[in-house]
Amino acid sequence: MPSPGRQGIERGYVIPIGGAEEKIHNRAILRRFVELCGGRAANIVVIPTASELEDTGDIYVQLFSELGAGTVSSLTIGERADASRKDHLEALDDCSGVFITGGNQLRLSTLLGGTPIAGAIRKLNAHGTHVAGTSAGAAIMSEHMISGGDSGATPKQGAVNLSPGLGLTNRLVIDQHFRERDRLGRLMSAVAYNPFLIGLGLDEDTAAFIDPDGVIHVEGSGAITIVDPGDLEYSSMHNAGQGDTVSLIGMRVHLLAKGCTYSISTGQAAFPDKREISEVSELGVI
Repeated sequence: MPSPGRQGIERGYVIPIGGAEEKIHNRAILRRFVELCGGRAANIVVIPTASELEDTGDIYVQLFSELGAGTVSSLTIGERADASRKDHLEALDDCSGVFITGGNQLRLSTLLGGTPIAGAIRKLNAHGTHVAGTSAGAAIMSEHMISGGDSGATPKQGAVNLSPGLGLTNRLVIDQHFRERDRLGRLMSAVAYNPFLIGLGLDEDTAAFIDPDGVIHVEGSGAITIVDPGDLEYSSMHNAGQGDTVSLIGMRVHLLAKGCTYSISTGQAAFPDKREISEVSELGVI
């Protein structure tokens, strides 16, 4: 379960990104994250643990600095002992945003799972700090993390591997590089294992800005696929053999582009008001 917040304090945004977010020209997702964290007053901590490339943390430090963040730092966590370091925990104390980079989500979960850093991120988010993650950093945000599986559009028994994640949300299961890597089948399979979960498939350069009320706001150049089991009437998952195709009757699927919203609590998707978008554009906000 997500960490409980303090009375009167709103939970921070949870922001999974589908990977390959635009870093050069139209950096809308990263810019919106910086602005949400406070702009010039922002204190952003980058966690590049999922990547084994030495410069990943430095790249994002430079990006967020160029976008106007006041303070940006990167934590080097290459082994589990690093996730208990006092200086790393102190670096998180006053941050307004945490950004988890892409790479290998199992590297993330095995190095961070059960550590003081993981606990600190959960508490920070509960107390108002915004947490974003791209690619592997997006997958680990949910309580149930997709750690692998098969490509393809058809749900099958055994098509997806699940592992424990950070638990910033217990209602979603998240997949990334979604349409680019043809992952609809494995997301549907994950939802079919327990239809309490809502599937969230993120295209590249696309993000879900999930507000404190559990409303998803779509940002970026691609789309978000919502696999909603709220009206599911029948699933054959319970008696399907390994590799068998699974029947799912009554499953709803939404495809949402920039400006659309989806409420996790009510299951309602909504398209943007064209008049409001036009007015905002004239003001130069977007």
